[in-house]
Amino acid sequence: MKTIFENNGGTYESQGDYLLPNLTLQDDEQYSIGVWGMRHKRYLKQHHKVIYYNLLTAGKLNSYLADIEEQSQNLFSRMVNYLTEKENVTEKLKAENALLWVRKMNNIRNRATEIVNEQVIYN
Repeated sequence: MKTIFENNGGTYESQGDYLLPNLTLQDDEQYSIGVWGMRHKRYLKQHHKVIYYNLLTAGKLNSYLADIEEQSQNLFSRMVNYLTEKENVTEKLKAENALLWVRKMNNIRNRATEIVNEQVIYN
């Protein structure tokens, strides 16, 4: 009599007196997961274990995290562009007063990072 696992195409390997299932993940693609993807992974692992393990066992965790990373990078770029336009941080300012331009750009990048962190971690 076959088990449900065998009926669905699974196989077993004999290890001494035990039959162990041959389990492999089918996600062959390599994904680039950066800082925001890793932060979201840590958040899921600590606070939403069921979602984390469902994605992991379905072989979809890496693609999900890569998607989160891409969305986060796009949001970061849009926020930096929006804030630089809103605060009139231009190439002219860079040429006239480089120190002020660096200070303002660092401020903008830090604010954009905080906004993206809030979106990535808690959504």
